Amino acid sequence: MLSGRGKGKIRPPRRGLTSPSDNVDFITAWKELETALREIHTKDVSKLSFEELYRNAYKLVLKKMGEKLYEAVKRFEEKWLREEVKPKIQGSLSGGNPISAAAVGVRGVSANERRVSGEKFMKGLKSQWEDHILCMGMITDVLMYMDRVYCDDNKKPSIFTAAMVLFRDHVLRSHVVAEGSGPTTLENLLISVILDQIQMEREGDIIDKALIRSCIYMFEGLYETEYEEQSEKLYLTSFEPEFLSASRTFYRSEGESLLRNTDAGSYLRHTASRLREEQDRCRSTISPLTATKIKEVVEEVLIKQNFRDVIELEGSGLKFMLDNDRLDDLCLAYNLISRIDPKKTDLQRAFQKQVVQHGLEINKAAGTAATATSGKENGKGAAPNAVTLQSVAAIKWVDDVLQLKDKYDNIWARAFYKDQGLQTALTRSFHEFINEFQRSSEYISLFIDENLKRGLKDKTENEVDAVLEKAITLLRYIQDKDLFERYYKKHLSRRLLMGKSVGEDVEKQMISRMKSELGSHFTHKLEGMFRDIALSGEVSAAYKNHVRQLDDSSRERIELSISVLTNTFWPSESWGNTTMATCIFPPGVEQVKTGFENFYLRKHTGRRLTWQPNMGTADIRAIFPKVSGKDTTLAKEQRHEINVSTYAMVVLLLFNDLPAGASYTFEDLQSKTMIPPNDLIRNLQSLAVAPKTRLLIKEPMSKDIKPTDKFYFNDKFSSKYLKLKVSVVAGGNKVESEQERKDTEMRNDETRRAIIEAAIVRIMKERKELPHQQLVAEVIAQQLRFTPDIIMIKKRIEGLIEREYLERVEGKAAPAYRYLA
Repeated sequence: MLSGRGKGKIRPPRRGLTSPSDNVDFITAWKELETALREIHTKDVSKLSFEELYRNAYKLVLKKMGEKLYEAVKRFEEKWLREEVKPKIQGSLSGGNPISAAAVGVRGVSANERRVSGEKFMKGLKSQWEDHILCMGMITDVLMYMDRVYCDDNKKPSIFTAAMVLFRDHVLRSHVVAEGSGPTTLENLLISVILDQIQMEREGDIIDKALIRSCIYMFEGLYETEYEEQSEKLYLTSFEPEFLSASRTFYRSEGESLLRNTDAGSYLRHTASRLREEQDRCRSTISPLTATKIKEVVEEVLIKQNFRDVIELEGSGLKFMLDNDRLDDLCLAYNLISRIDPKKTDLQRAFQKQVVQHGLEINKAAGTAATATSGKENGKGAAPNAVTLQSVAAIKWVDDVLQLKDKYDNIWARAFYKDQGLQTALTRSFHEFINEFQRSSEYISLFIDENLKRGLKDKTENEVDAVLEKAITLLRYIQDKDLFERYYKKHLSRRLLMGKSVGEDVEKQMISRMKSELGSHFTHKLEGMFRDIALSGEVSAAYKNHVRQLDDSSRERIELSISVLTNTFWPSESWGNTTMATCIFPPGVEQVKTGFENFYLRKHTGRRLTWQPNMGTADIRAIFPKVSGKDTTLAKEQRHEINVSTYAMVVLLLFNDLPAGASYTFEDLQSKTMIPPNDLIRNLQSLAVAPKTRLLIKEPMSKDIKPTDKFYFNDKFSSKYLKLKVSVVAGGNKVESEQERKDTEMRNDETRRAIIEAAIVRIMKERKELPHQQLVAEVIAQQLRFTPDIIMIKKRIEGLIEREYLERVEGKAAPAYRYLA
């Protein structure tokens, strides 16, 4: 019996079988070998003797007839393949097969017919290929000595390799005539059948994967040349390019269909499924050699070419996913784009666009609310809560932005795996729409103000930290931090002076966070404000000790609490833009005021005190006479302790000397007190319009205050409370009107001009001479608390030239400047 192909050690025949003098007849020996080869191919090997066949081949090679033997075997195999193997394979294409050769792999028939006919063809080819491999293994064992001696010495391919080449050329690449499609080869037919079977599987049919894998083995076992280099496998040169091309066509068509007929989430899930299917197909049906290449095809066609269209699909794209928190779909989109673009450019662009769009919607809503409340404030019969509504709209804007931040931070962490590129896109988005909103600095400062006044009461330390951190997060996005500083100083000053802060520790904690984030130069004045408050407490205590030592009859014994503020630390605009007292105090109050001035200036010579009455409060005792004929609480004398603003105190004290039933007009009150009209109106509204604190009677009764309106002392005022507080209408921190905002920006621009001039002088002092463009670029590059405006820089350069800090350099092609020491 003959065994399969082996690689055992070759032993020469036993001594005595051959001798140098033996004559060998090639024709006789070959006939015996030829008969044996035919019997091997026909599976009739029971009577063959390996030793005899091996000896015949050995003698022929030993007698220098190796070439004849080699060529004879090749001719035999070629003839066998041509006359015996090829007809059998072609028979699988016709005969009882209901589909002709022209229909194999062609789309003109049903999928089931194509599958059946294709499987029949592949089974026939597989059977002949496996027979060929088996028989050539046995023949190689017989001709082992020829392979090791003749083939090696003459650089010839082994007989097994030569037989594989013959199978490739005379079977696989043999021409057949397919009806309706002209001449082709069995190789092309096989590739078409396999591709057709794979496409049927992609469309949901079940195919014989093991059968296809067997045919793929044939492609992997055959080469383009006899040298059998790995890169020249027929699988890589013939099948794989066709497979990749057909796959590209299929997925291009499928992608277009999915874009037309499905939503973005389904498209992404289908793409991910296709990627898994192709990897499984390479492992079980074709070859792992193609895994990377087919992955790239699917990624290029379904992801790279269509990803932008997918995420922009109306009603299901990225906007829909973000709006509805579709984290699974967003995660899938991230994973797919990561396959083709490490930077995720399309996803970053679309993500940033959607975040900005959401932010602009918040800006628009806040702007609409501000316009509506501003209209109420300025309209006839102004609503008393218009300012409150504006403040509520401001806080809502910040809350909406923070909710948006929380939403996208959650998406970034859970769906985008905290990708740094997408974090940058998120930061840019918030930076863009926050700075697009003109009131962002003011609103963020108001948000902090609201929380530090009353919003943090009864909250745990962790909750306080969370609120402060949110505020700092928004502060990072603000481009013009100097404008925020101006608003924050204004709001902080009112909290400190009016005693409305939730606590000094929390205030200082907030400033410490700002200092850590923005540097000590940002918080220097804020820290100075706290030092002033602390020193003011010491001054007030010292003044109280001084008053205790005075005569009991001295008017200076009136209790006085003072805040002495350094002018450079505190914002003057929060004091009504006044630097001099604009109020005529009653004599008793004026005496107390003078007494403190004398006390303070004795200790601090060279200083000047400027009183700010619009920032103060007073506690006054009021006695309301009993009303005769009344059985109610009005029938007895009423005594109350009333907390009012300093301006309200001045107004009320004027009525002490007014005869019963007499009145003051608005013009009278203004001329006697010199209180600014707007402040006087607000205080009179609190005293004469507010129902619960109507200490004065106004004629005619209305919310508006006119110059001719009359005011009487309300001797019939009654309240069940001993202590009352009269709140000033629209007092405290509020949203600025349009004109106030313009004034704030104008003052801020004045500060900026000085900062820009200082930067220019600093740069020129070091560089001595610079071209105009380079100077502008270096000023912009300075780490200022705002982005310098080009026009402002040019004007500041002109101003420095006029004041002879700089001069123009003559004779230069481009404008240049020289520093003048």
